Amino acid sequence: MTESASGGPAKTSAKAPGDRGRTSIADGVVEKIAGLAAREVVGVHAMGSGSGLSRTFGAVRERVPGGAKSSVTRGVKAEVGETQTALDLEIVVDYGVSIREVARAVRENVISAVERMAGLEVVEVNIAVSDVKLPDEEEEEPESRLQ
Repeated sequence: MTESASGGPAKTSAKAPGDRGRTSIADGVVEKIAGLAAREVVGVHAMGSGSGLSRTFGAVRERVPGGAKSSVTRGVKAEVGETQTALDLEIVVDYGVSIREVARAVRENVISAVERMAGLEVVEVNIAVSDVKLPDEEEEEPESRLQ
């Protein structure tokens, strides 16, 4: 046993150095992780609203500094606590895929990524399928207002 300068037993911290202090994770960080993980799943065409027009307006807003959410977090809402998080995702799926299977795969991938990277317990991942991308639908690219 070690002794302190006063002759009594030396006090040692019960916590390891890496456990002294607090780590907080912003909602936006979890939203980015979840958004990227959801996009990795085959059958997910896009995140966010399925309406081509609203996707177009969203893309225009994203180019404006300080505009709406970035494209990575579009369609993702996270509620982050100290040790847990809950997520809401809005996705557009490709025509012909099983929506149930895509939703299951998205949940699994998102939960795995968030728990691994953020160390938070994911209590739920709610998925809203807002549209189906048909094979003959053209991608609507927002027109640039600049020439």
